[in-house]
Amino acid sequence: MSCDIIFRVEGPIYAEALSGPYRVHDAWNGLDTLPVAVRAGARVVVTNGTTGLTADEMAMLPSLGLICTVGTGYEAVDVGAARQRGMAVTHAAGVNAVAVAEHTIGMILALTRRICLFDAAVRADRWRGDVGTSSLMSGRRLGIFGMGGIGQRVGRLAEAFGMPVSYCSRTRKDLPDWTFHGSLVLLAQAVDVLVIAAPGGPSTYHAVNDAVLDALGQQGIIVNVGRGSIIETDVLVAALEAGRIAGAALDVLEEEPEVPEQLRAMPNVVLSPHVAGLAAEVQHQSAAMMMRNIEAFLTNTPLVTPVPEMAK
Repeated sequence: MSCDIIFRVEGPIYAEALSGPYRVHDAWNGLDTLPVAVRAGARVVVTNGTTGLTADEMAMLPSLGLICTVGTGYEAVDVGAARQRGMAVTHAAGVNAVAVAEHTIGMILALTRRICLFDAAVRADRWRGDVGTSSLMSGRRLGIFGMGGIGQRVGRLAEAFGMPVSYCSRTRKDLPDWTFHGSLVLLAQAVDVLVIAAPGGPSTYHAVNDAVLDALGQQGIIVNVGRGSIIETDVLVAALEAGRIAGAALDVLEEEPEVPEQLRAMPNVVLSPHVAGLAAEVQHQSAAMMMRNIEAFLTNTPLVTPVPEMAK
C-alpha cells in the first residue's frame, strides 16, 4: 500500500527498509523544510524518543495517523496530543535491551579497569609502570534505577561478575534475589555503582541531584544509559571536580550532542555518543518491528507494539 512517510531519525537501516514500499521524506532538519503537499498528505512519522513529535508539529500534518518511534523511548512524543487527534503511537519495546545492557557493562569495565586511559597510554608509547593501576569491577555492589528490560538484563550480566544487585523502580518486581529500595537516595547509599536505566520525561527529570550523588559517595561511580535529562549536569560536574564521587560513564548527556568541556577533560569519565542500543542486529530487529506497525496501521489491523498509554 502506497503511503507518504516523514522520516526523522538517523539510520540507513531504517531508511532502507522504508524506501521500497513507501515514499520517504527526510525531515531531519525540521518539518518546515518539506513541501506543503507532502506535509498535507503524510500519514506516518518515523521518529525516536529524543526527536519525538510535538503537538505543534502534529498540527502541521493533517493526515497523520501513526507516530512510530524506532527505539524503546518515546518521551519527546506528545502522546496526549496524539490521543486527542486520534493518532496512534508505537515504539520498539524491549528490542534494544541486550545491546544497551552489554554497552553498560562495557562502560563500567572501561571506567573501573581504566581501559580508555591504558589504550591512550600505549598509543603514546607509555608502558605498564608509567600508567598506574586499575581496580576490579567484580564484587562491587550494583544499583539500577529503572527495572525494565534494560535494567533487568544489566542485573543478570552483573551477577556474572559477583555483583550484588539492588534496584529502585516505580513498583517492586518479582526479583527475590535482588534488593528493592523505595527511593533513589536509599539506593545510592547502598551501592558502589549506580546505573541509570530509566526512561526520560517529567517524572525522572533531574532525578539524580546533589542528594543522590552525596549518597553514592566518594568511592561510587554513576553510569547513565537512560536519558541525559535524568542527571543534573552542573551538579554532576561539580561532584566530580570536588571528588564527591569517583567517576562517571555516560552514553547520554543532557544537552547532547553538546558535551561540557569539564567532562571531556576528566580522566575518571568515560563518554559514549548515545550509541548503546545501536548494534546493527538491534537496528534490523527494530526496523522489522517498525515495518510491522506501519503495515498494521495501513491495513487497519491491531498495532504490534503500541506505547503503554495506548495499549488498550
